[in-house]
Amino acid sequence: MFFKTKVQRRRFRFYGEVQAVGFRWTALTAARRCGATGWVKNEPDDSVSMEVQGTARQIKSVLAALQADDYIRIERTEEAAAAVAPDEQDFCVKYE
Repeated sequence: MFFKTKVQRRRFRFYGEVQAVGFRWTALTAARRCGATGWVKNEPDDSVSMEVQGTARQIKSVLAALQADDYIRIERTEEAAAAVAPDEQDFCVKYE
């Protein structure tokens, strides 16, 4: 039997020791490895924002990579649903 895998998009805001510790590179590497799309960026208040699009398994894989990193210390996470971007093809680091 064939099951379609539902694509979803989640918006995250991470607080703690999340800047200058390789967070964006880790997110980029994990997302590309598992085939998720979206973006990650540093915020002026020393937090990091990220949107990840993919299956629930792909999103969990990106989060697991961040939590497993030796230098990243996530103290608090805000999470919300976001609208799926149907034409998005890659995961990138935003520098704006």
